[in-house]
Amino acid sequence: MQDHHSFSHLLDKLYENQLALAAAVEELALWVEVRGEDEATAGNVRSALETLDRNAETINAAIAGIKKTEMA
Repeated sequence: MQDHHSFSHLLDKLYENQLALAAAVEELALWVEVRGEDEATAGNVRSALETLDRNAETINAAIAGIKKTEMA
C-alpha cells in the first residue's frame, strides 16, 4: 500500500494543483479576451501561465527523481 503521506505523494498533489490552477486561470484569460475589456490583463495572465508551463516540466522531472529515490 502506498504511503499517502510520502514526500513524493505530496509533490504529486502540489503539481496536480498547479495544473488545475493553470487551467482555471487560462479560462479566465480567455473570458477577458473574448469580452475585449482589458488586453493588458489578459497579457499579464498569459505571462503568468507561460511561467507555470515553463516550470511544469522541471517540477514533473524532479518528482519522478524523488519517486525513484524513495523506491530504492
